[in-house]
This record gives sequence, C-alpha cells and structure tokens, in this order.
Amino acid sequence: MSDWFERRGWRPRRHQMDMLAAARAGRHALLVATTGAGKTLSGFLPTLAELTEAPHDGLHTLYISPLKALAVDVRRNLLAPIEEMGLPITVEARTGDTPSDRKARQRAKPPHILLTTPESLSLLISYPDSAAMFAGLRTVVIDEVHAFATGKRGDLLALTLARLQRFAPGLRRVALSATVADADGYRAWLAPDGDIDTVSLVKGEAGAAPNISILLPEDRVPWSGHSGRYAAPQVMREVEGHRTTLVFCNTRSLAELIFQDLWKVNDGNLPMGVHHGSLAVEARRKVEGAMADGRLRALVATASLDLGVDWGDVDCVIQMGAPKGSSRLLQRIGRANHRLDEASEAILVPGNRFEYLEARAALDAVEAGELDPDIFRPGALDVLAQHLMACACAEPFDAAAMLAEVQSALPYSALDGETFERVLGFIADGGYALRAYDRFKRLTKGADGLWRVSHPRFVTQHRLNAGIIVDAPVLNVRFKNGRALGTVEEYFAATLSPGDTFFFAGMSLEVERIDQLDLLVRATARPARIPTYVGARMPLSTNLAHRVRTFLHDRSEWPRFPADVRDWLEMQDRRSVLPAPGQLLVETFPREGRHYMVAYSFEGWNAHQSLGMLITRRMEAMGLKPMGFVSNDYALACYGLEPIADPAALFSPDILEHEFVEWVQGSALLKRAFREVAVIGGLVERQHPGKKKTGRQVTFSTDLIYDVLRKYEPGHLLLQAAWDDARARMTDVGRLADLLDRAADTMVHVDLERVSPLAVPVLVLIGRERVAQGTVDDELLIEAEVLANEAMRVD
Repeated sequence: MSDWFERRGWRPRRHQMDMLAAARAGRHALLVATTGAGKTLSGFLPTLAELTEAPHDGLHTLYISPLKALAVDVRRNLLAPIEEMGLPITVEARTGDTPSDRKARQRAKPPHILLTTPESLSLLISYPDSAAMFAGLRTVVIDEVHAFATGKRGDLLALTLARLQRFAPGLRRVALSATVADADGYRAWLAPDGDIDTVSLVKGEAGAAPNISILLPEDRVPWSGHSGRYAAPQVMREVEGHRTTLVFCNTRSLAELIFQDLWKVNDGNLPMGVHHGSLAVEARRKVEGAMADGRLRALVATASLDLGVDWGDVDCVIQMGAPKGSSRLLQRIGRANHRLDEASEAILVPGNRFEYLEARAALDAVEAGELDPDIFRPGALDVLAQHLMACACAEPFDAAAMLAEVQSALPYSALDGETFERVLGFIADGGYALRAYDRFKRLTKGADGLWRVSHPRFVTQHRLNAGIIVDAPVLNVRFKNGRALGTVEEYFAATLSPGDTFFFAGMSLEVERIDQLDLLVRATARPARIPTYVGARMPLSTNLAHRVRTFLHDRSEWPRFPADVRDWLEMQDRRSVLPAPGQLLVETFPREGRHYMVAYSFEGWNAHQSLGMLITRRMEAMGLKPMGFVSNDYALACYGLEPIADPAALFSPDILEHEFVEWVQGSALLKRAFREVAVIGGLVERQHPGKKKTGRQVTFSTDLIYDVLRKYEPGHLLLQAAWDDARARMTDVGRLADLLDRAADTMVHVDLERVSPLAVPVLVLIGRERVAQGTVDDELLIEAEVLANEAMRVD
C-alpha cells in the first residue's frame, strides 16, 4: 500500500495513519477532517490493509452514505486504487436504484465492501438470511455523519447498527465528517451503549484556508429578494474565467430559475447543467458523468451535491443567496479543488442587504472555525415501529431482548418499557381505535412468548413501503416516448392544464396531458414558469443570527461594509433604533391607511411564519383587524386596520399554550405531520405489489385514520409522534419559545411616523402577493424604490 502512495507522489496523512492505528487497536473512531483531506480513503484504509493481509470471505465492510449519488461516486473513486494496487477486493453499491436481481445476488454472495444508504441497509436486515450475511462483518464506515445523525434517518441507522452489533459482536464503527461542532455528541451517538470512551477522536490535518469573497452588484446591494438573480451576468463572467464552477442554490425552484438566468447570458454557449433531487436518476447520472469527465463548465445544483462528490476540476463554488449556516457553507466550499493543500475558491451572492450582513457573518464564522450547533434529540417512535417490523420480518424476537438491543442505540437509550410496549401494541393491532381491522394486525405474540409477523403479506408490505424520507405526493414528468425527466409535486401539477409551460431539467416543457401518475410533456421554446415545491426553507442558524445582530449594534464593524449598506444602517440609527444582540426591536408605524408592526427577531423564516399565524390570530381576538403578515429570516411584519399600541401583549409566552394548540389542530399542519409518521410507522401503505398509490390516495387514507384517532383515541402513539414532528420540525417552536420567553424583558418598542430603513426588505414582500404573475419583478422594484425613498428621507 505504501508503494501505491509513493507511485502517486503522495504521502499518507497523519490522520490516515491514526485511523489505521485505531483499527489495529480494535477501537471505534470518529474522524473530523476538512474536505479534501482524504476522509473517505482514511475510512477505507484499515479495510484495504486487513483484506490485503488476511483475505476474507463474504462481507467485510459496510460503507453508509446519506446519498445514493455519493455511494456511486465513492465506488468509482475506490475502485481506482484497488485496481492500481492489484487487490482481489470486490466493491458494489446497493441503493434504491440497484436492480432487483443484483440485490438478490448480493445477499447470497455479498462483495467484500458494500456501499449503501440507511434505508437500503434497514431493508437488508429484514431478510431471514441477514444474520448469516452480516456474521463476518468487521467494519461499518458512516460518511458525512453530520448529515443524518441528528434526524430520523440517524434514528434508523442507530437502531440498525445495534442489530448489526448483535450479529457481529466484534464490529467496529467508524464515522467521517468535515463539519462536526459537538464531537463528543457524535462519539456517543456512534458508540454501542453511548460509551464515548470506546470511540477514538481523530482530527485531520489543517488544510489551506479557503478564499471566499462576496460578489457585490455593479450598482448597489438590492433592498429585497433572496436569490441573487440580479448578478447573473457577473456570475456568468466567473464561469467563463474558471475551468468548472458549481453554482449552489438553496431550493430546487431557484436552481431551475438560476439555470435559465445564466443560460440567457451564456453568450459563449458554454456547456452547463442542472442537478437536484427531483430529477430522474438517469438525468442526474448523465450530469454527474459529464462533470466527472470535465465536459461541463458550470453546474447549477441544490443540496443534492452538498456532500462528498469529488470532482477535481471544480475550481470555483458560487453560493446564490445567503448560505444560512457556516457548516453548510464549508461543505459547499469544499467541493472546489477538493485538495487539502490548495485553497478552495468560493463566491457568495447575497440577495439583499440583510443577506449581505449574513454573508459577511458566514465568512467570519468560517474564518473563526465556528460551526453550527448539533442538536441531538430522543429517537422517534414511528422510526422504532418501522425497525421492529423489519426485525420481525427476519425472525421472531423476544420483547425483553429486543428492548435491551434498542436501548443500546443512543437515541433510544432512555426508552422505557411502557413506551416500548405501546409501540409493540401499535404494530400488533393498530391501537385501541383500529384493532377491529385485520389489516393493522401485523405482529402476533406466540405461545413461546416471541413476536412474529402475523401473515406473509405484511412482510411484502413492509419491504415495499419501508423508508424514512416521505416526499410530498408527486407526478412523474415524462415525454410521450417514455423518457423520464423527474418529478414535480402533485399540488403544483394540479395548477397545470394542457398547453401550460414550465421549466424543468433545464428545458421549457409544454403540458400535453395528465395521466394518473404521469405528467406528459413535450419540449417547447415558449416562455415558462418555474415549478414550486412544498417544504420548509433552510432556517438561519442561531450562530449567524447572533453575528448579524452584532453587526447591527457594533458600529466598529461598519467600515467593512459597502457604502450603501453603511448608509442604510446609519439612517436606521438616526431615525429609529439598532437593537443590541439581546434586544427585540419592535417598530410600529402607519402607511397608506394601514398600521404596521415589524419585529426584528432573527429566528428564521420557518419560525416567523408560525409566529405570524399566531400573532394575527391574537390581533383578531383583540379587535386590531389584522389583514396579513409577511416575513423573512430576520423580521416579521404584521399589518391591519387598527394601530398596535402595546406590542408586548402580542408576544406573551401563553400564545404557545392557547393560539398555538388551536392553530395546529385547526390547520393542515398536524395532518401533514400525521401523514408522514403514519407512512414511516407502517400504518398506511404507499405501494401495493405491482401498484403504487397516488399521493391523493395516501393523503385520503391518512386523513380518514387521523379523524378516527382524534375522535376515539387522542392519546394514540402516532398522534403523539405527529405532535412532536409538528412542534419541532415544521414550526421551529423551540426558537419561538425562547423568543417569547425573553420578549417581555428585552422588547424595545419604537413608534414611528413612517417606515424605517430596516423595515424595507420585509415590507417589499407584501407587494409580491398582490401583483400579477409576469410583472412581479418590475412592480417589486418600483415598490422597493418608493419604500426606500420614504425610509431614507432625512426629515
């Protein structure tokens, strides 16, 4: 192996040798190393060494990736050194895209190294031969562990690791990441029984500091917008000046939009592509292959390419809009050069003035080595239900032994026997309100005291429907010849009629007809709209929010900013107040017959959307005649027909006890959360053998069950799980609670005669809701200018 390094002109890095030493000592290991430090090779080096020194029959190492694309990419990069060293080692990938015949063969004759995802691994343990398949397993390597350890996919993986440890007691666990803030938290998550002392922490060598800049517009930083679309000509010049550029966008809609903007100014007709999770696997593979071969000059992408993809020719990364977190920014920056000793080049394109401050905050955080916090939480019960069903599909189990195994996974270490019995009972009969229906009786306790699957059809049902990622209902986008382009969400497809056009996969498409699960299209040159997708936006991280607050208050920072941003802050300071980091500034003012209240809380768009709903409900109850609200990551603006004399009454903590509960129960929020936990928990099927349900059918099924449980069994396990999801994930309620708890003591209320400079970016959003499609951008520019002139007037 050392000869191979020498032939390449490389030297093994210190952290690579440390990983080898940890393996020799039989210890679990967490490697935290910057992108380009050879993390993946570090994870595999012990495996290659062991298989070279002592040939092994059967499966030796599992490599687990959060993305299917990453598993395929790693296989390509791993095969090269194996072939160059002439090692008799077999490597295969197993994901949802792997053909069924290959999957069957892999179980009977597994390769030495199997690359897979948490969901595919969970399916593997549902087969009766899983114990034999994994008995000789020596190592599990979890790449990009930060991407899923703290969520439901991490819960599933932790449970699966506990099962694998039972099959192979000497199994060694390895995790890799570039962006881990709480190393001890991840060591505990990785370790059997949470024993961090069994996990070595290996820190990578420091790499070259990244070269990050903020792209400023040719005239001035915009007042509104969050996409950076204004900069398309400047971005295209950067593409022309580099070998290969990755252009990151925060949403799929924005990726399609930015691709079209860049194509319009691509005077040199440079080859470009677009990549996001809604594109068909064939389309993604085609683009990934073109990038790997150096045939593209630019690729517009979303988080689908945040992680692990190693394309050496990428020499520039551009982030459209603010990155929302320093860890995410570091991941994206690391896609450029992907070499430890060369500085990655990255350019941030802020959408507006607040986003300029956020971009500057992100640069400072990266320079200071400050990462976004990792928040670990108890394991989800719907995930546990799915895992128990997978185990039962493989073999009958004893409840007490299974509980002990489950508790060895850190997310479930505090799980009590009573809750475990409730989960078992739910799988056995669906719960009190559903036990009369045979289709919910998936498990049976035998005379021997073991739990087993009630009927073979439930095994088939589990394998068809297992999985943690519950996408919104979608339709397949296809040409008439059958070529698949990808998917659009059902609610967007419902707005389309034959003849309508939309941009997708970088093309303008005309709808020919909608045929059940398929949206049949043809290519066209006509103007088109952009598909929209449900799903929460990326929240502004607490770290960056704190830094932006500091920028507002600390005037010594202002000389670093462009002149128009400084003028904006100076005029705000003159006309109103710039809040200190711990203060909540609330401004009230009249404008055009309405009364406005703007709160600068910096808790992110998701939290502000929830808070806006709650406050307008309370305004209604107080007779303030609310008309609506708008928000961005930094502020919430509510407006109505009556002045708000006492904002503190609207921000009292009891709003979470009263309005919040009423709002969630009366909205679609809880039903949407219930749909997800019902699918994950196995209560509702997405697919029957040979037939896939439409999203509308799944929603109808879950809505019926939801209504029954709400009426007859409000304490049902899945309703509890749905509440947990609705509170934590969909509404950022933790950030809301913190804000409301401190509001009374930290609020600074300023009553103004007219709009303030700080309010302009959020108030412009009101115009977005009331202008016709096609004229939005022009009307918004006019509205922004009117508001800005009013706000920046000295008198």
